[in-house]
Formats: sequence, structure tokens, C-alpha cells
Amino acid sequence: MISEIVLALGLVFVLEGLFLVVAPKRWESVLRVIAAMPVDTRRLIGLVTVAIGVGVVWLARNFLL
Repeated sequence: MISEIVLALGLVFVLEGLFLVVAPKRWESVLRVIAAMPVDTRRLIGLVTVAIGVGVVWLARNFLL
């Protein structure tokens, strides 16, 4: 269980770092757009993102592994 969590965190770091390496200027503009959004919109985006992530993990564990 812990090894899966560490693996998931490692993959998050890889993906986030990859975005910064490939398109740092684009990342800056995305952050500006996010900062300009109302807090409630950011919370909703975060909630939807978490729900999608949980769904992907559930699908992977039940159908791929």
C-alpha cells in the first residue's frame, strides 16, 4: 500500500516536472489564468480533478492490475 502511494507521488513529480521542462512559458500563463479565477471555481476544478483521479485509480486497480 505505501509503495503504491510513493509510486503515485513519484509519477506526479515526473509529470509536473515534465510540464516545466517542456513548456515553462506556457505554464506561467496557465498559472496566471488560474490565479485570476474565483476561489470557488478553483475549488470546483480541484474537486473534479480529484474525482477523475480516484476514478482512474479505481479503474486501473479493478480492470488493469
